[in-house]
Amino acid sequence: MNNGCNGRILRVDLSHRDIRVEEPEEDFYRTYFGGWGFVAYYLLKEVPPGTDPLSPENKLIFALGPLTGAPIAGASRNAVGAKSPLTGLFGEADVGGWWNAELKRAGYDAIIVEGKAGKPVYLWIQDGEVEIRDATHLWGKTTKESQIMIRKELGDDRIRTAQIGLAGENKVHYACIINDLKHAAGRTGMGAVMGSKNLKAIACRGHHLPPMADRKAVDEVRKWFAANYEELSGNLAKYGTGFDLQGSSDKGGLPTHNFRDGVFAGAKAISAETVLETLGLPMEGCYACPVRCKKVVEAEKPYAVDKIYGGPEYETLGSLGSCCGVDDAVAISKGHELCNAYGIDTISAGVSIAFAMECYENGLLTKKDTDGLDLHFGNAEAMVALLEWIAHRQGFGDFVAGGCKRMAEKIGKGSEAFAIHTKGQEVPMHDPRARTTQLSMNYVMSPTGADHVHTSLWNIFKNCVTMCVMPNYDDEKMLAIVDGVTGWGLSKEELEKVGERAMDMARAFNALEDLTAEDDQTAPRFLTSFTFGPREGQHLDPEELKQLKQEYYEKMGWDPTRAVPMQERLEKLGIGWVADMLNK
Repeated sequence: MNNGCNGRILRVDLSHRDIRVEEPEEDFYRTYFGGWGFVAYYLLKEVPPGTDPLSPENKLIFALGPLTGAPIAGASRNAVGAKSPLTGLFGEADVGGWWNAELKRAGYDAIIVEGKAGKPVYLWIQDGEVEIRDATHLWGKTTKESQIMIRKELGDDRIRTAQIGLAGENKVHYACIINDLKHAAGRTGMGAVMGSKNLKAIACRGHHLPPMADRKAVDEVRKWFAANYEELSGNLAKYGTGFDLQGSSDKGGLPTHNFRDGVFAGAKAISAETVLETLGLPMEGCYACPVRCKKVVEAEKPYAVDKIYGGPEYETLGSLGSCCGVDDAVAISKGHELCNAYGIDTISAGVSIAFAMECYENGLLTKKDTDGLDLHFGNAEAMVALLEWIAHRQGFGDFVAGGCKRMAEKIGKGSEAFAIHTKGQEVPMHDPRARTTQLSMNYVMSPTGADHVHTSLWNIFKNCVTMCVMPNYDDEKMLAIVDGVTGWGLSKEELEKVGERAMDMARAFNALEDLTAEDDQTAPRFLTSFTFGPREGQHLDPEELKQLKQEYYEKMGWDPTRAVPMQERLEKLGIGWVADMLNK
């Protein structure tokens, strides 16, 4: 098989307890690479339009890329995909950590999970061998508890796990999958799909990586990065994400009070600098990466915070912090711990709670509706309590577990104006009114709904090759890494086409679910102005967005009505079979 890959894809039918291995040709790998590309390919081919995302007919795909497991910074990621229970559309999430490299070492490039087990199970994969094992005793456990139990049961403390918590088991629409307790495949509700299949975890242990075409070339880039990463990464290496929240607030662009405002008085109190000074332990990182950008925090009161779950990154500091008006770093850290223990996407959870808070402050929800919770902005205790309720689908938490779009549809009364989402997925902690109109276009065009990682076709390529965006290699070094691992000798233009294919297949999947250009819309709030602060009066221009949208379709070679790639473009990309599906 080609370098960088095992040439083996694992297919597990849980309904029939059937395990098979497929060995695609090298051309398949060169065309789709892995990650998002594999996810989009298999979803288009195998999940018919109209499939219930939580039914056995949905497919859950864990996909590595050729770079996963390579000994170089950033090569520590995998994609997870399925039809999304949050949006009903193409679902995909990306995650770092160590589990992905362990799966590569264990002999596989991807796992396709089908059907539904009759009772809770987990997969055990070791050096090519695969078992479906009983997980009844793990059901209902936190991710920490189940990882400890799995390692003890299998007799190896170096086993890596990708698993769900209580939120996935209870099919919270934005439940996520947690790698190694600290890394979340957070977006689009992949944890709920995993839970719907009664699959608690995938445990891996392996000892052999596939060869690389030119180890020396890869080592040269690795050594260069190791010698320069502190200068290249700056504050990221020192504080992780979330540094200078105060600066973002001072500039009027920090998502605050459900994106109503851009200035937060408590920004300094929840910044990464403050979190590390008051709660922080030595930083950690992902496989093969010297940039130890992952926070680790610990506290005793007013909340006990377990360091094993790491610490809050920028998206969590924003979503559970400023977006909810909460300026308590310990409460936010506790919220982060609960999200990792239960498997909850912090972005969707925080924005959904903030939506409920704005509805509460505007009289659209009362204490009777919230089961007694005072949901005014800034109530840290209510935020922490509601995360517990969401995971357990308890009382009002069951309502919030659907996400802000569903909540608004049920509340009505103009609450739709407070629902900050695109295509049903809550918006990350980057307000396009304070950045660029292009960011809003990225949110609008993303097949998954708003996502801060889907900011360019080049980034989508990285989601196929499974490379973290943080090292930010220039084109020359990225080409050297890819060629050093694979030996394929591809140009930058050929790599860009990988991202284009991935994007176009995902858009085609959505078109088959009857989405059109009318669904490419920004959240209404971004068409309204900030009411105070440095950006007072600033908003997105709907006419400019309309024009940009048409220009984007034209540039991409997409039909301006259906908002999908036209046949000529698909043929040029070598995926004419997608046009055949659309034409049917």
